[in-house]
Amino acid sequence: MKLSQFKFKLPEELVALEPTAHRDECRLMVLHRKSGKIETTKQDENGKDLKDKDGNPVYLDFRNILDYFDEDDTFIFNDTKVFPARLYGTKEKTDAKIEVFLLRELNRDLRLWDVLVEPARKIRIGNKLFFEDDGPMVAEVIDNTTSRGRTLRFLYDCPHDEFKQELFALGAAPLPRYIIDRRPATPEDMELFQTIYAKNEGAVTAPATGLHFSRELLKRMEIRGINFAYITLHCGLGNFDAIEVEDLTKHKMSSEQMFVDKEACDIVNRTKESGHRVCVVGVSTARATETAVGTDGLLKEFEGWTNKFIFPPYEFGMSNALVANFYHPESPMMMIQASFGGYDNVYKCYTQAVKHGYKFGCFGDALLIVDD
Repeated sequence: MKLSQFKFKLPEELVALEPTAHRDECRLMVLHRKSGKIETTKQDENGKDLKDKDGNPVYLDFRNILDYFDEDDTFIFNDTKVFPARLYGTKEKTDAKIEVFLLRELNRDLRLWDVLVEPARKIRIGNKLFFEDDGPMVAEVIDNTTSRGRTLRFLYDCPHDEFKQELFALGAAPLPRYIIDRRPATPEDMELFQTIYAKNEGAVTAPATGLHFSRELLKRMEIRGINFAYITLHCGLGNFDAIEVEDLTKHKMSSEQMFVDKEACDIVNRTKESGHRVCVVGVSTARATETAVGTDGLLKEFEGWTNKFIFPPYEFGMSNALVANFYHPESPMMMIQASFGGYDNVYKCYTQAVKHGYKFGCFGDALLIVDD
């Protein structure tokens, strides 16, 4: 397919800059991918749309996801943990303000980090950056990696755990650029931009669909007898990189580290072999499980990196349900949804979402795609 086939007009006011008051209160749209049926509203026992006191339709919310699953079904979650990756420093001598976005630690003993800097044109090898007026955190640029990428060596002599604690104390929640350009990050964002089941540190953006799962919802799912399997994919910035080629076969995704252990495989494969549903939560989980699925349709243990880019036409080997947010035009996340639910079906969902004021982005509303 072509990049231009994923264009649509997204009004700026439909991009969510804040989460809902409670995690599980966003709207939920449901697509039945075989029939093409789309559900948006709650219905009474006679199948008629429920209305509020003003006569308006009552929309499905995220808590209604429970209505589409039964005992012994399994949800696969990405338990990566976001760290406060966005820092602000000043360049020596000029005092120019520099944004430093931490990507990953390269060498813990040498305090080497792979980062992005903005504005990049001001930062050259040998420059020093200061992160506190009178504090000890200083970094030296030792390499250029890409146009915006740099390798920093932090000049901070202390035990590693203390260094990480001090470094992260200077950072802010790594909200996407489309949010941070419209409002500043707050201390509360570090909690709001983290799933409640986050465990393994390493992500520089949240697996956004997982943000909708509250403790109460997970407990209700547990009571129903739904199984939980956890894999880890450390979400990078690849999903936010602009695709610059019309021919999607020529686009290369950035690599992300992932782990799938035996426990997750056992839970998922037992579910598949018994004929129950397997639902992947979010596009990061979809990419990870499609990387680790075998030709027999079963999940395999995996430890390594993936740069898998999924776009239509693509046949999923792992799951038969997917829940993910509504995303921006021409984004890899939308392409994964279109691969799973069918391009025409998903495009209709997006058209309805815009028409009816659904919210888009990491704090936006969700689309559940199921078999009939």
